[in-house]
Order: sequence, then C-alpha cells, then structure tokens
Amino acid sequence: MRVLLVEDEPRVANFVARGLREQSYAVDIAADGTGALYQAAVNDYDLVILDIMLPVKDGYAVCRELRASGFRAPILMLTARDAVDDRVAGLDCGADDYLAKPFDFKELLARIRALLRRGPALRPQTLQVADLSIDTARHAVVRAGKSVSLTAKEYGLLEFLVVNEDRVVNRDQIAQHVWDDAFDPLSNIIDVYIKRLRAKLDSGQARRLIHTRRGEGYILTAQPEPGDE
Repeated sequence: MRVLLVEDEPRVANFVARGLREQSYAVDIAADGTGALYQAAVNDYDLVILDIMLPVKDGYAVCRELRASGFRAPILMLTARDAVDDRVAGLDCGADDYLAKPFDFKELLARIRALLRRGPALRPQTLQVADLSIDTARHAVVRAGKSVSLTAKEYGLLEFLVVNEDRVVNRDQIAQHVWDDAFDPLSNIIDVYIKRLRAKLDSGQARRLIHTRRGEGYILTAQPEPGDE
C-alpha cells in the first residue's frame, strides 16, 4: 500500500519512512502542508500520516482541504499535541485516528493496519485465495501448506494483487500503490517482480494464480485463464 507521510522534521520523517518501507509500504514524504496537498492531488494514496505542526499550512487545514476535495483514504494524525481539544479538533476536521508523539512504532503499524482494513469494506486480517493465504499483520505467506519467503516489495505487490482478486490491474495502478514517486515508468521493474512472484508462488503448482492479460495488465485469480502468459 502507498502512504503519504507529511512530517517537517527530517529525523522523524526518515525514521518513520524507513520503518514503513521495511514493512512493504511505498512511502512518499511531504515536508509542509502545501506539498502534501500537491502530492495527494497527483498521486493515489491508500493512507496519509499527517503531522499537525507544519509550515505553510498546518495539519488541520490540510485535513480539511483534503476532505473537501473528495479525498477518501484514511488520515492518521501523528503529533506531539495530545490535549483532548487537539484530538477532537483533528477528528472533527476529517482525520480517522490520532496518535501522539512519542509513539511505539509497533502501535503505529497496528493503527495503520486497522485503518487500511476498513477501506470501502471491512478487510480481514487473513486474505485467502484458493490455497494461498496471507497474514497481513505478520506478512506471512503460505501456498499449498508451505511457507513462502518474500522480500518486502514482493510482499507489497502480492498483497495488492490479492486485495484486487479477480480484477485486472494495469501497470499504472500497480505503480501508484506499490511503488513511490521514485518509480521510473520506463523501467520493466514491475514485470521483473511479477516474474519473481510467479517463480515463488506458481512454479510447480497445478493451479496458477497470477495471470497476464495481454494489453491490459495482470490478474490474480483462482479461475482458469485460457491463453495467459
């Protein structure tokens, strides 16, 4: 999943971004309110982590403007201001959750997972497609009863495909949700990672799950796909 982290303190931003990337999230960083609004306008984010004390525009203003523009992804406010009135103000301007600094990173991850599970519909912690099972809390993947070892980026791509089970996703959609703004649209990195996933998940299996739709994109499905690559 792709996250926009809005934090003006470089040390905190780098710490949080590094930890999230290690957990398979794609992360973009904005250092002020105006930059955050621009990033949210040009990219498709699954979640925003938003500090309140920001230059140019504070987090309250950013949150209100995002919601007014129709932005529907969850917003988690992450801030040193922990008074009840501050929490109420954050929630009233459109935030979905509030976490005070200093925080335990494990709690941040748990809150992110909880917000992402809600989505348009409640998402279970364990995702299942045929004999493929994913524990989204532990990032544990099992196929046909056997554990599958994946890198952080391989896991991120697989989870995105599973969440979109039976739907074709194109390269732009994958790049928007699994990679950050450093992604090179001219590279073949998505094809490389699809090939790696197939080698780890489908090789030697009677039923293939990851299919190519020529000219359209990729689909993860338990249904047979005649003529797939």
